[in-house]
Order: sequence, then C-alpha cells, then structure tokens
Amino acid sequence: MRTFFSAHLVVLWALALVLSACQKDQGSAGAGENAPQPPPLSVGTKRVEPTRVPVALEAVGRAEGSREVEIRARVAGILEKRLFAEGEPVKAGQTLFVIDRAQYQLALDQAQAALSAERARYEQARREEQRLESLANNRAISQREYDTALSTLEQSKAAIEGAQARVAEARLNLSYTNVTAPIGGITSLAVRSEGSLVTANTDLLTTITQVDPIWVLFSLPEADFDRIHGYEQRAQVHLLDRNGAVSARNGRLNFAGSRVDAKLGTVQLRAEFRNANERWLPGQFVRVQILAGEQEAFLVPQAAVQQNEQTKIVWVIDKNDKATTRPIETGHWIGSDWVVTGGLAAGDVVIVDNLIKLRPGIPVQARAAAARAGDSTPPAASLEAADAGTR
Repeated sequence: MRTFFSAHLVVLWALALVLSACQKDQGSAGAGENAPQPPPLSVGTKRVEPTRVPVALEAVGRAEGSREVEIRARVAGILEKRLFAEGEPVKAGQTLFVIDRAQYQLALDQAQAALSAERARYEQARREEQRLESLANNRAISQREYDTALSTLEQSKAAIEGAQARVAEARLNLSYTNVTAPIGGITSLAVRSEGSLVTANTDLLTTITQVDPIWVLFSLPEADFDRIHGYEQRAQVHLLDRNGAVSARNGRLNFAGSRVDAKLGTVQLRAEFRNANERWLPGQFVRVQILAGEQEAFLVPQAAVQQNEQTKIVWVIDKNDKATTRPIETGHWIGSDWVVTGGLAAGDVVIVDNLIKLRPGIPVQARAAAARAGDSTPPAASLEAADAGTR
C-alpha cells in the first residue's frame, strides 16, 4: 500500500512540473506579442516623374590624323640633306630633304641650249619664208618652193615648242630635288638617311600627319545607330576622360556609314575635333559620347543606384510603407543623376540615403532628401541644357 501511494505522489509531482512549464511558456509568448515594435527607419526620398532628356550613347574610338601624307622622292638620286627635326611640326611648302642637284642642273642647261638652237633655226626659216614670199608673188619662183619654205617655218615653230617643254620638264625635275611638305603637320621618323640612293616615286622618306583637326573613328551597334539616325548633323559629340568627365566638347560627326557591317552588326562613324594643343595623337584610343535626339526617362541621384551581380537596382517605398528593391535600366549621366530608362513608373518614391541600413520589407518613413551640391535642373527639351550638365 505504501508503494502505491509513493508512485501516485511521483505522478502528481510530474504533472505539476509540466503545468508550471506551460504557464511560463505562455507568459513568455504573451510578453513577445506585447513587446514594442522598433520605429520605422527615416530615409531621404525623391518622387520621380518622367522628363525629356537627350539620347546619349558611348563608344570607344580611335584617333587618326585628318590628313596623312607619305613623302616620297619624285626624282632619283643621292639624298644629301635632311632639313627637319623628326617628330616636330612642319609647315606646308617647307623643304624636308635635298637630293643631289648636279645631274638635273646639267639636264636643264642642255634643254635650254637646245631651245636656243631651235629658236635660231626658226629665225633663219622665218627670213627664208619672207624672202621667197615676194619672189613667189612676182612669179620668180615656183609656188612649190615657197610652200616648202613655209612648211620649214612651221616645223621650226613646233620644234621650239617641244624644246620649251623639255626645258620646263628639266626645270621641274630640278625643283623636285627639294622634297617639300605638301601639308602642314607632324613628321614621323625619317626612313632614309643622308647618303642613301633613293628611287623616284618608290622609296618612302617620311610621313606627315595633320592632327588639327583630329578625327576619331568609332562604331555603333545597329540598334544604337537607329536611335540617333536622322540627327547626325545636329548631334553633339564629346570626348570623355578615364573618369567619365568631358574632356572635349562640341565635336561634330563628319561621316556616317551607309551600310551595316555584316560580321559585327555595327555602323561606322567619324567625328572631328579641334586639337590645337596636340592633346590627342593618331592611334590613341578615346571614349566618345554622342548626344542626339531626345527620349523620356527618369532622373535618379547616382547615390541611390546600387549594383548587384545581375543589374543595377534602387530602393523604393511600396504601398505599405516598406522598403523593396527594384531592378532598373540606366543610360548616361546628367549632372549628378543617372538617366533611368526602365524599371520605374511615374510617382515612384526612390530612397536616396540610409541605404546601408535597408533590408527588404522593413518599415520606412519618408522625408525630403537634403539638397545636393552640384544638382542640375533637369533638361526640358533642349540638347544645350542637357549638355551643360553632362559629364
């Protein structure tokens, strides 16, 4: 009997422990439900609306001289002198090389002597024709004799013209012994040194490149070219430095291809820039930005745009006043803003600060973002206004 009562007491004690534990758990749960929620995170915001902005495209281009000329000897001979500093600018008409003149001076002297001889023959033939003319009029000689004298005079006249042409040719060849620059520009290395025998119209001596203005060749994908097609003459073309800032403004397109490259699917274009200080050199790779036409887009502060592994995103406030991410499509910069071409709708509230504290679904409280230094007024409908803030 004692054993029975002991077992019964043990069971009652165990039930009491279980009930006590349940009451504690319920008390803890009730305390959690009644615990105060953290306040919404205060964030700066910007309500976005669509606006008209210029269509801006970027490409990598390669600079080349607006004129490039190969300098070759036009007469054969020994190269006697080089009269320019390699790599230095030269003026149009400046003498670059001198070829041995002796043989060409002799050829000119011989041609002039031959011309003098032909002129003497002409004078003799003219006097003979005049003498026989009076005799033929008096029928003292046959008409045939006079005709022969007249033909001799005409032949002598033609011989003088031929001799004059040979003199001009000899004088021209003599002038070619001074190899001059046909254009102004920057010289390259001299290919042939003094003392070399050069062949006419064959041996390259040096190259001259005109670098002001400079030309930049680049290509655009077919889809991008379609976006600016029709605006080529009005397009503004800029050169950008490594940081994306504009280093040259107001270039102009002076060529747009009329066909699409079948292999690459691109259209070739060429822009022209002033280059008085020779900042850009032929062969240099540069970043090109083209502003042409307009499109409707949103302007979002750069600080509000984040990059993940797949795309760019922004944080927006949903209808429940909670933070959520939104993938976007971006174009170029205007001032301190990204041009957003996709992913946003009119009236969306974009979070612009406190981004590091944001988590999807946390409650947020909007406040007006502080004015940012350097903010530019969004362009209304003119390329000039957009260009003033483009970086």
